[in-house]
Amino acid sequence: MAIDARDAAAFYETPLGGMTAKLLRQILLDIWPGCAGLSVLGLGYVGPYLQLWREQSARCIALSPAHMGCRAWPEGRASLACCAEEEALPFADLSFDRILLVHGLEQADNARRTLREAWRLLKDDGRMVIIVPNRRGMWAYAESTPFGHGQPYSQGQLVRLLEGLFFTVERQQPALFALPLQWRANLRAFDVLERAGQALLPQFAGLTIIEATKDVQAVMPLKRRPARRRVLVDVGR
Repeated sequence: MAIDARDAAAFYETPLGGMTAKLLRQILLDIWPGCAGLSVLGLGYVGPYLQLWREQSARCIALSPAHMGCRAWPEGRASLACCAEEEALPFADLSFDRILLVHGLEQADNARRTLREAWRLLKDDGRMVIIVPNRRGMWAYAESTPFGHGQPYSQGQLVRLLEGLFFTVERQQPALFALPLQWRANLRAFDVLERAGQALLPQFAGLTIIEATKDVQAVMPLKRRPARRRVLVDVGR
C-alpha cells in the first residue's frame, strides 16, 4: 500500500521520525556539502531534506507523485511544491543539476519509468541520490513508518536497476540501524546502534543510499510518448 504525504509528515513529527531525518540530513550533507547556484529537484516526500539546499541553490523544487498528494513546502513561505504524474514530469530535458529521490522509488507504479524520467531531467554532469528501504533490514517491514510500504530493494538490486538504465553508481552507503520503534530505550540508543551497525552489520541497515550519475556515453532506449506532461496540483497557487 502506498503512503500519502500526510502519513509521511506525521511520521517525521514523531521523536523517531525526527532522529531519522537528522541522521539522513547529516549523510546528505556529506554527499552534497554544497549546491550553490545549482538547480535541485526533490522527488517523493522530500521536505525534511530539501531544506538543506534551498537557500543556496538557484532553484529548489519539491515534486510529489499524484498518488501521494501534496503538502506546501517550505512551510510559512511561498510554496515551491507541486504534484504531477511521476512518469511524465513537467520539466524540460536537462533541467536539474541534482535530483533527490526519497519515499519515491519504492512507491512508484513503474520504477523503471520513474528513473527514466530522472535520467531525462538530469544534466549530463548532474548527480542523483536515491534513498530506499533495504530489503534485508527491519524498516522495510515496519508499516508504522513511511519506509515500510512499497517495494524495498537490496543494494545489488538497486545497483543493477540503475546500471541497466544508464546510470553510473558513484557511492553506496547503508544507514539506519535503530529499531523502527518509538521506544525510549531505542531512541536513547539511536546513535550507538548506528555506529555499531555501520561497523558490524552493514548489510542489515534499514536503508540503502546510492549516489549515481548519468552514463552519457550510452544511448537511452526511451521512446517518446505523446502524453502531455501535466502539473496536477501546484500548491503555490
